[in-house]
Amino acid sequence: MRNRIRRSIENLMSKNVKFFVLSSSTLDYREVRLFKTKLAGAGLLLGALTVGLIMIFNHFSSDILGLGYERMSMVFTENRILKEQIQELSQKMRGVQHALEKVSERGNELRLMVDLSKIDDDTRAAASGGAKHEVEFAFLSGKAADILTESQGLIDQLSRQVKLQQASYEEIYHRYTYNKDFFAHLPAIKPMVGPYSIHGFGMRIHPVLRVYRMHEGIDILNDAGMSVYATGDGTIQFAGRTQGGYGAVVEISHGYGYSSLFAHLSKVLVRPGQAVKRGDLIALSGRSGLVSGPHLHYEVRYNGRQQNPVDYFFDDVDAAHYRTLLADTK
Repeated sequence: MRNRIRRSIENLMSKNVKFFVLSSSTLDYREVRLFKTKLAGAGLLLGALTVGLIMIFNHFSSDILGLGYERMSMVFTENRILKEQIQELSQKMRGVQHALEKVSERGNELRLMVDLSKIDDDTRAAASGGAKHEVEFAFLSGKAADILTESQGLIDQLSRQVKLQQASYEEIYHRYTYNKDFFAHLPAIKPMVGPYSIHGFGMRIHPVLRVYRMHEGIDILNDAGMSVYATGDGTIQFAGRTQGGYGAVVEISHGYGYSSLFAHLSKVLVRPGQAVKRGDLIALSGRSGLVSGPHLHYEVRYNGRQQNPVDYFFDDVDAAHYRTLLADTK
């Protein structure tokens, strides 16, 4: 029985079935053309209206069906806020960049103070420049990609500028430390009170031998027994009497290629190997050796070559004055 009914329905569907409706105007039956098509269209329209009503209901009921509408709205809002925050951060980084430029200017002033050359604009631009940073996230596009690219490029530039300035300040610090020690060892003050000739260094007539010869230092005139001071930090290289015309001598090795010599002394107060500081008492002046009167013969050498000691006097400050200045700073 069931098989017979099923076969009847299949035969009906396979045949060209026609549908008719009663016309109220003609009181006659009319064939409904394209019935299946119209029925399908009506079904689609009804389905669309149903889906629309469901979405409206879901929206006003705070996504009660869990379709993710609210989540999408939150994501859009978060993206907008993130864009605004990145733009604000970029503005702040530009302010930091401006401040860093001021720091760089101050850094150049400090470099000059410690006898280092300035970092010029070309060097700074080469160190802080670089290829444009490409955004690594393929899903970003449009304005979001532009904002992120600009921000990352600015961060990279600031990072390189900070590294350059950090290296510069480290160089300044090392040079300052070097200079601090170097200037402490430099023979830079007058070793004894008394007048001297600024032309005493060079070729002259020897006062005793009466021959024209090189005078390798200067003579500071004063009575015998005057205090003689170390002109820079160093180590006593020699202290005692010589066989030549210098008589009793003290020689100091200051390091950095410098040494100083004090001759015609009446008394030596230091010993070889002893460490001394600028302003330390090392001897008393006299007239030992080949001299015509009491004075201090003072020499400065750099890498073994004789220098004019006058060129190293700091505003003609003598040791006694230097010790007073040193005491005032403590």
